[in-house]
Amino acid sequence: MSTSSHEDGPHTLPGDHQIRPQDSARLKVGAVGLVGVLFMAVANAAPITAMSLNVPIAIGYGNGIAVSGGYLFATIVLTIFTIGFVAMARYVTTAGAFYGFISQGLGQVWGMASGLVAAVAYVIFEASLIGGFAYFTTQYVLVPMGLTIHWLVIALIGIAIIAILSYFSVSLAASVLGVTLVAEVLILGTLGMSVLFKGGPDGYMAADTVNPVAAFTSLPEGAFGTGVAAGAAAIGIFFAFWSWVGYETTAVYGEESRNPKRNVPLATMIAVVGLGLFYTWMSWMVVVGNGAATSVEISAGASPIDLWLGLVNQNLGGFLENIYKLLVVVGSFACAMAFHNAASRYLYAMGRESITPFVRRSLGHVNEKHGSPAVASFVQSGITVLLMLLFLLFTNVYVPDANGTPVATPDLIPYVNVYGLLALIGTAMVLIVQTITCFAVIWFFWVKKVHKGNILTTFIAPIVGAAGMLYVLYLLWSNRNFAAGLAADSLVFQWMPYYVIGLFVIGVVYALYVRAKAPDIYAEIGRTTIEEAHERV
Repeated sequence: MSTSSHEDGPHTLPGDHQIRPQDSARLKVGAVGLVGVLFMAVANAAPITAMSLNVPIAIGYGNGIAVSGGYLFATIVLTIFTIGFVAMARYVTTAGAFYGFISQGLGQVWGMASGLVAAVAYVIFEASLIGGFAYFTTQYVLVPMGLTIHWLVIALIGIAIIAILSYFSVSLAASVLGVTLVAEVLILGTLGMSVLFKGGPDGYMAADTVNPVAAFTSLPEGAFGTGVAAGAAAIGIFFAFWSWVGYETTAVYGEESRNPKRNVPLATMIAVVGLGLFYTWMSWMVVVGNGAATSVEISAGASPIDLWLGLVNQNLGGFLENIYKLLVVVGSFACAMAFHNAASRYLYAMGRESITPFVRRSLGHVNEKHGSPAVASFVQSGITVLLMLLFLLFTNVYVPDANGTPVATPDLIPYVNVYGLLALIGTAMVLIVQTITCFAVIWFFWVKKVHKGNILTTFIAPIVGAAGMLYVLYLLWSNRNFAAGLAADSLVFQWMPYYVIGLFVIGVVYALYVRAKAPDIYAEIGRTTIEEAHERV
C-alpha cells in the first residue's frame, strides 16, 4: 500500500494515503454493484424482523395506533441525516465508513474513538441477531417438529455458516442476502396489499395512524376499552428509529463496489427512503387489518408477534403463515450475516492502520484469492462465539409465575438477553457515532474546506440530523429501563454508559499514544481511501 500526502491531489489532507490498482492488500475491487450494496444494507435493517418485533412494542407500549406516524417522523429525520452522510461518501471511499469520515472531518483522535465505538456496535449486532436466530429457530422450526436442541448449538451452527459464506466472497454473501430480502419484502408487501384492498374493521384510520403529530401522544390507559396500561410515546418513536439501524452500512462496501462515488450515495438514499416508506405503509396496514382495539390488545399481550401472524393467517392462509414464521428465522440469520460483513470490514480498516506490524499483517490483510478480509472475518466470528458463551454462563431470565414468584427461564436467554440487550446497546452506540458524523461533515466542508460544500446538504442537513439523533438518544436514556424489559436488572444493561465511555477513552488514549510514538502511522488513522480518479465499472 503506497502512501502520500499533498502529491495525491489538491483535496487530500496530511497523512492521506490511497489504495491504488497495483496494491495487493486490498479488498476485491468491483465485487458488488449498486443492487448488491443496496441488498446488504437493507438486509442489515431486516424488514421482517423490524416489523414483526418493533411495531407491536410501539403499539402496545408506546404511541398506540399512531405507530405509523412515528415511522414517518423517523423517515424524515433519517433522510435529512443521510443527505449530509452521502455528501461525505461522494468524496471519501473507505471500508471504515464512520471511522474514516470522522477522521477526515474531526481528526484522528475523534476518528479512532468513534471508529472503535462503531466497530464494537456492529460486532455485537451480529451476536444480537444470532441470539434472535437461535430463539426463532427453536420456536418456529424445532418445536413444531417435536425436536429439542439447545439454543447454543443453533447459534454456533449459524455463526459457522456465516463465517464460511463471508470467507469466500462478499458477492456470495450479497446473493444470499438478496434472495432472503426479496422473500421478506414479497410476503410483507402481499400482506399489505391484501389489507389495502380488503380494508379493516375500523376503516383505514389514516388521520389517527399516519399522522406524525399523533405519534407524540402516549397510548392512554384502557385505550379502546382493552384495559391495557398507559404507554409512553417516546418508546414508539425510539423503536421506529431502531428499525433502521444498519442501513448506513452502504459506505462500508465502498472499496468493493463498482463506481463507489455514485453507487454508495445512491444506495444509501434508496435504502433510507425506501425503508421509511415501506415501514410506514406496513405499520399502517397491520393496524388497519387488525382494527384499533385488537392491535393494541395483541401488542400488549403475551405473544405480540401474533399481531402479524394472525393477520397473515386471516388474509393469506395458514401455509403463508408458516412461510412468514420461516422468514422471521431466515431474516434474522440474513441480518446477522450482513452485520458480520460490516463488522469485519471495520476491523480490517482499523487493523491495516495499526501501529503493530503483526496486526497489519493479520487483521489488516485480505485473502489473496477471494479478496475478503478473512482474518478480520474469523476474528469477528470468534468474538460472537465468546459472547454466546458468556451469556450462557452468566445470565438468566426470570419470569414471574402465577403467584408472582420469579422463575428462571433459560429458554428466553437468546431472545431477552442476547437479542434484546445487545441490540439496545448497539443502537445507542450507532446513534452516538451518527451524531458525531454530522459534525464531521460540517468540519470537513466548512472548517477544513477540503471540498466546496453546499450549505443545504453539508451544513443545514447535518445540524438537523444531529438534533434528531440527540433527541432519539434522549428518548432511549429516559426510557432505558422500560426498553430493556425483563433484562432491565442485568449488569450487561446497567453498565451500558460505561461501555461507551470506556471505548471512547481507549480510542483517545490509543490515538494519542500512536501520535507520540509513531507520527507517520498516526497520520494514517482513518485516511486509507480509494484513489478518487479510479472509477470501477
